[in-house]
Amino acid sequence: MSLLELDDVHSHYGPSHILRGVSLTVERGEVVTLLGRNGAGKTTTLRSIIGATPPEVSAGRIAFGGEDIVGNSPEDIVMNGIAIVPEERRVFGDFTVEENLRMPDISRQDWNTILRDMPVEDESGMNDEEIYELFPRLEERREQYAGTLSGGEQQMLSIARTLKLPNVDLLLMDEPTEGLAPQIVESVLDSIERIAETGTTILLVEQNSTAALKVADRCYILDDGSIVYQGSSEELVADDDVRLRYLAV
Repeated sequence: MSLLELDDVHSHYGPSHILRGVSLTVERGEVVTLLGRNGAGKTTTLRSIIGATPPEVSAGRIAFGGEDIVGNSPEDIVMNGIAIVPEERRVFGDFTVEENLRMPDISRQDWNTILRDMPVEDESGMNDEEIYELFPRLEERREQYAGTLSGGEQQMLSIARTLKLPNVDLLLMDEPTEGLAPQIVESVLDSIERIAETGTTILLVEQNSTAALKVADRCYILDDGSIVYQGSSEELVADDDVRLRYLAV
C-alpha cells in the first residue's frame, strides 16, 4: 500500500477544469517530484491533497495510508499526518527566528488536548535541537527578525516551522527554490536531502526541474492537468526529448 495515492483525480476552479484524471503514488520514505510548466496544475494537485478550497475535487480518489481523504477538512488532513510548506513562505517578519519556531508549539498544545484520551507513542514534531542540526544557519540567526532574513533563509525557516508540527508523515513542498539565487538553491536542496535522510516522505512540486531531479527518487510531469510522464530521476535526466517537450521554457 502506497503512503499517498491519487487515482483519476479531477479538480475544478469553478467552471475551469484544472486536473484531468491525475494518478500518482508516493511510497513511504521516497522523495517524489511533480514537474511542469506554470499553469500545468502542480499547485492545484497539492491543494487537492491537503483539502484546500478552491479547488473542488469533483471525481477520483485521494488516499493517505489507505484511507480516502477527499472531502476531509485541511485541519483533519494535517492532524492525520500531511503537512505543507507553501510557496509564499509566510514567515512572521516581526518575530525572531526562534519566535517563529515556537508557533507550532502553540498548535501542539491544542493537538495534545485532542489526543489526551488516546494512547499514542510519540506524536511530537522535531525539537529545536533537531531543527538546528538540519538548518545550522537558522541557529546562527535565532535572535534575528525573520523579515531581515534572505529569501533562502526564510524558505529554510518555513520548512523548519512545518517540521515542528506533530505527526508529519508526508511533507508537501510547493516551489521551495522559486526566486532564489543559484547558490541559495543549493543550500535549500541540501536541506531537503537532509530531511529525506531522517525518513520523512516528500512530495516536491517544482518548476526548476534541474534542481528537483538532484534530490528526487522519482518524478512525474504534469501538462495541462494530466500526467504525461513518470519515471526515475535518472531516466528523465537522460531523456532530452521529454524535457524539451514538457519542461523547456
